[in-house]
Amino acid sequence: MNYLEFEKPLAEIEGKAEELRALARDNSEMDIEKEAAALDKKAKTMLVDLYNDLSPWRKCQVARHADRPHTKDYIETLFTEYTPLAGDRNFADDHAVMGGLARFNDQPVMVIGHEKGNDTKSRIERNFGMARPEGYRKAIRLMDMAHRFNLPVITLVDTPGAFPGKGAEERGQAEAIARSTQKCLEIGVPLISVIIGEGGSGGAVAFATANRLAMLEHSIYSVISPEGCASILWKDANKMREAAEALRLTAQDLQKLGVADRIINEPVGGAQRGRAQTISAVGKAIELMLQELAGKSAAELVKDRRQKYLNIGTKGLAA
Repeated sequence: MNYLEFEKPLAEIEGKAEELRALARDNSEMDIEKEAAALDKKAKTMLVDLYNDLSPWRKCQVARHADRPHTKDYIETLFTEYTPLAGDRNFADDHAVMGGLARFNDQPVMVIGHEKGNDTKSRIERNFGMARPEGYRKAIRLMDMAHRFNLPVITLVDTPGAFPGKGAEERGQAEAIARSTQKCLEIGVPLISVIIGEGGSGGAVAFATANRLAMLEHSIYSVISPEGCASILWKDANKMREAAEALRLTAQDLQKLGVADRIINEPVGGAQRGRAQTISAVGKAIELMLQELAGKSAAELVKDRRQKYLNIGTKGLAA
């Protein structure tokens, strides 16, 4: 288990309990179960207390936790007959974006998502989930295909933002993001998005301009990262805590503003402490959102989506 900075006291207690059990394994005559159980109980109480009222900055840390389930994990667990589709038919295949045809509860769908990778090699290959223009153009191609064959689109968002490199800018990063966002608004099929970790900047909006948007309890969604915001407003990236408060980037704040339609509960301690439970909860939320949109015509779906975004920010501003 990788512990976050604010979880260090918890790490010490859980570490002591494990040390006692390790000693007992080496010496069968030692009876330490009572002491270890007491430490387990203390750790459980501390975990509940730590996650009971997380600050926005701590939620950012949890949303970025390396052990959270990623898009690949959700696709492998929730979808069957997944057939990956590669390339934007223009420049290259962007490994930060994965997507393809699949079945969800035996219903044919198109699934698209950012993939960060889970070790050094895969993170480099996936560019840490930061898509280049060809990633967004691949998503556009897949959404067009879904529209043509009347397949619901499910997007899984987990990105710090679009890749800001020189090559990406030269190949039209801003234009690709804008066209992907436009495509989200145009397609006449149900479009459902789930923020499973970070929803950073236009790189997230390009996938998440959906009929229904769900967020995991400790996920974040914002126009800019807290560090980037702090650097611009205060000329000091160390003021990221204040920036996180001001950005109102938590699922709870965004539900009040009408950006998020539902919040998916995570296990105590975050998705990284209950991966299977989290993936199952996301699957149930996707199922419910698909049911809500079932039977709507293409025109109704487009109107529903546009109206959702016209209504954003009209409530909760005084909160």
